[in-house]
Amino acid sequence: MAANMYRVGDYVYFENSSSNPYLIRRIEELNKTANGNVEAKVVCFYRRRDISNSLIMLADKHAKEVEEESETTIEVDLTDKQKHQLKHRELFLSRQYESLPATHIRGKCSVALLNETESVLSYLEKEDTFFYSLVYDPALKTLLADKGEIRVGPRYQADVPDMLVEGELDDREQAKLEVKVWDPDSPLTDRQIDQFLVVARAVGTFARALDCSSSVRQPSLHMSAAAASRDITLFHAMDTLHKHNYDLSSAIGVLVPLGGPVLCRDEMEEWSASEASLFEEALEKYGKDFNDIRQDFLPWKSLTSIIEYYYMWKTTDRYVQQKRLKAAEAESKLKQVYIPTYNKPNPNQISSNNGKPAAVNGAMGASYQAQTTVIGRACESCYTPQSHQWYSWGPPNMQCRLCASCWIYWKKYGGLKMPTQTDEDKLSSSQPTEESHVRTHLSRQATQGTPVRNTGSPKSAVKTRQAFFLHTTCWTKLARQVCKNTLRLRQAARRPFVPINCAAIKAEYADRHCELAGNPLKIKSTRKPLSCIIGYLDTSCRETQCNQVNTKPSKSKCKTTACTLQPLFIKYFGEKKLQPS
Repeated sequence: MAANMYRVGDYVYFENSSSNPYLIRRIEELNKTANGNVEAKVVCFYRRRDISNSLIMLADKHAKEVEEESETTIEVDLTDKQKHQLKHRELFLSRQYESLPATHIRGKCSVALLNETESVLSYLEKEDTFFYSLVYDPALKTLLADKGEIRVGPRYQADVPDMLVEGELDDREQAKLEVKVWDPDSPLTDRQIDQFLVVARAVGTFARALDCSSSVRQPSLHMSAAAASRDITLFHAMDTLHKHNYDLSSAIGVLVPLGGPVLCRDEMEEWSASEASLFEEALEKYGKDFNDIRQDFLPWKSLTSIIEYYYMWKTTDRYVQQKRLKAAEAESKLKQVYIPTYNKPNPNQISSNNGKPAAVNGAMGASYQAQTTVIGRACESCYTPQSHQWYSWGPPNMQCRLCASCWIYWKKYGGLKMPTQTDEDKLSSSQPTEESHVRTHLSRQATQGTPVRNTGSPKSAVKTRQAFFLHTTCWTKLARQVCKNTLRLRQAARRPFVPINCAAIKAEYADRHCELAGNPLKIKSTRKPLSCIIGYLDTSCRETQCNQVNTKPSKSKCKTTACTLQPLFIKYFGEKKLQPS
């Protein structure tokens, strides 16, 4: 029963699809809905298969840098299979929350921050054990290291200078040092200072009585006196006393100038009731993330003002009441929930007869059962031909299946036990050469389309795809002429695996589309057939010979003919001159 009891803080498997791997989540809250069902507010963890290839490369680069910088890393020689399975144990933490039905929980697991001093084999030796080291933001598509920083150094700590010898002068710049605001060795006694502070409070109470806005906020004398006794009034009084060299008469004269008594307000008095409500709402949503509070709720307030108000707000009765309400609400929430073991058959389960291998998706008969023991490798993961239960895996047209143990591994870890051919290619290619780029491109096409079949599995040949042809529109053809400088077809043809920036082409075409109405493009004239050109040349030669008056040698006749035909060749073939023989 303890295995089926789930509490707040547990790492659990959630099933959202019968064919996809489990989701890994951490339970933050257990809430009971109006229908009587239990919902779990969970923190999302993502697998490597859930993020883009560029972020996976960034994560691998980070892991390599951490391994190089760490001095206590235990060197372990891992096989290709262990490296392949270790990737299935890596997760990425996120700050994203979601609510899922508690009935979708399928078991417990363990997730821990990667320990650099521990051997990575410890994660493979334990079942249902995962690790993470980076934080993934699904909205911004970024990865950050979830690691604390020890703030040591001149940036965070004071640089203590050496002690000066008696008689040695201090050569430091005095303007950059601290300012003295109070002298404990003043000529005034403690009783005189306390009396001056009482006078300052009385002046503050009188100033609030004269101020119209303060009389509305503090309608009673007790509230005005309490506001006048806050730290802002006392700090102003002590600062005034220090500036006037602890002369009581001069300091009192400054507190009550000719224009009226001085009114000192802190953030608690400056903020209106509506601003206080906005702050409490923002604090409920974002917590103590003051940057987000200022950006989304109080952009007209400075960050210093918000932080100062927060610590003053914590001293009020309003904070005490909210703290009690939250404690009572947390006490009423569910601490644990019992989820019985899920025993319903999986829709991907293939029916079997007396423990014999069954047909894949029911499409094969006895002939296939006879071939499995001969060919072998019926399971797409471990290649075993025998299993007490089979599960269909991948697209239905591929007729792939997994054995019972590999199916459980697929659901828990989101991958196959044995590395495929594409995974071996990735492991073998250490340098980013052009060949590795092509191989990665082809493997990406294979993984996005159909799963890679094992050579020993029946029907290992991939089915032929349906033929298609590219039919470009008139606007696409026009864009090729308009955006020649951006498109650069010849350069793109030499780099077939580098994507073309379609957004830049669309933007240029949209800018130049209006110009095309007034200045239409000059379309290249089509060349005439060769028979027409030969006929025209023959006719022109005959006319030239008939119009010649003087008979000249054959050599000069050839030159005349060549000079006569030269404009024709330039017209039809470009800048190509006819060379005389």
